[in-house]
Amino acid sequence: MRIALRRRRTKIKRGFSLIEALIGIAIIGVALLGLAQLFLLSVSNNTRSGEIARATFLAQQELDYLRALTATELSAFPATARGESADETIDINGDGHIDFRRITVVTVSGADYGVKILVFPASAAAKSSATLLAAPNSYRVRAVISSVIVR
Repeated sequence: MRIALRRRRTKIKRGFSLIEALIGIAIIGVALLGLAQLFLLSVSNNTRSGEIARATFLAQQELDYLRALTATELSAFPATARGESADETIDINGDGHIDFRRITVVTVSGADYGVKILVFPASAAAKSSATLLAAPNSYRVRAVISSVIVR
């Protein structure tokens, strides 16, 4: 009789109760929720860093173009006859939606040409260039390159 009673007790002790199972599921759920938030944060950071990399490329591309101009061409920047623009919207992937807005400011001081190029996200497309230049950080500027070109 004692042996049968011991067998019943050991059978009861071997399994998990419903409460233990629910507590285990809750702990796993909280851990997975934390991992999901971390995953979403990393996706957001990767998207932002890709946008900054593309904006920096666009700013560097404009600076390289300006460095190739002669002093006369640089003094007349932007020349519409050459298709230049100091304020342009850019559809980088050709899908019909504006991706960036690039503003180029060239100041002449003797033989020196000060160049400042700012690249904004598409959300700044409707703002005036004066507003964007006055407070670029308020409109999430993605790239700023300043340089001096000497001729």
